[in-house]
Amino acid sequence: MVNFSELAEFPDFSTEENLQECFNYVKDLVKKGGDLIVEGFTKTKDVKVKTVAVDLVTEYDKKVEDIIIDGIKEKYPNHKFIAEESAAKNPLTSDPTWIIDPIDGTTNFIHCNPLISISVALAVDKKLLLAICFNPIHNEFYTAIRGRGAFLNGQQIHCSRITELKNAVISVEVSLGWAQSLRDDVIGRTYILSSRAIGIRSLGSIVVALCYVARGSIDAYQMEYLMPWDIAAGALLIQEAGGVVKNHKGGPYDIMEAQVLVAGTLQLYDEMLAVNRECEGKVITFSK
Repeated sequence: MVNFSELAEFPDFSTEENLQECFNYVKDLVKKGGDLIVEGFTKTKDVKVKTVAVDLVTEYDKKVEDIIIDGIKEKYPNHKFIAEESAAKNPLTSDPTWIIDPIDGTTNFIHCNPLISISVALAVDKKLLLAICFNPIHNEFYTAIRGRGAFLNGQQIHCSRITELKNAVISVEVSLGWAQSLRDDVIGRTYILSSRAIGIRSLGSIVVALCYVARGSIDAYQMEYLMPWDIAAGALLIQEAGGVVKNHKGGPYDIMEAQVLVAGTLQLYDEMLAVNRECEGKVITFSK
């Protein structure tokens, strides 16, 4: 459970009532952002390239982010933000900090693929306190407050209890924006995993994949070179759903580093980690 004595210096969260009020308030803002996404889902979008050809943004990304950030600033003017479209370079301090991805899965959104999500997490004293992920197309609200469990539309969810890779469904992503060496590493590792797992999935949304791990629909997920807003909310969801969240080399998860390997069970995490170590520094050759 939340230790409110640790939050005494943060009056916005120093009591059960204050924390719940904050959670409800921000959830309503996320719902407003989701309504805007639904409105624009089947419309033609104004698509722009941010950094590389596969890093896309639409007018809806910024509008949704503005709804959430402006709303939080109005009620909590001293809070900080790390957000994909407007506050990407801000550091994580001990101050209450909202970590926001307005639309994770923008390419899916552009192509009218419903696997998208708003992702909002709150870190206080550099620890994740609450998480809200919302797929407005499927009307799925994934929520968590530290120590209280993870929920989908108010019903508690749990990670799967699969312990062996041979019985597991694994989610991975490969980006054309990566350097070729990294892309080749991921493809090689995926090739190995595909021969050992029961199935491999690529959803096009990191947040949706993490939510699916939290609900037990996917057993493990790995991704490198993420940003804080890609993973923060999903990490807390999985932890609260009883899963394992560490980095891809066996160390602790770091909000700002965001290189992550997650699984429903420690046994499955360890087996995935063993595959990583097996593939490290190797050139994978593909049989014909």
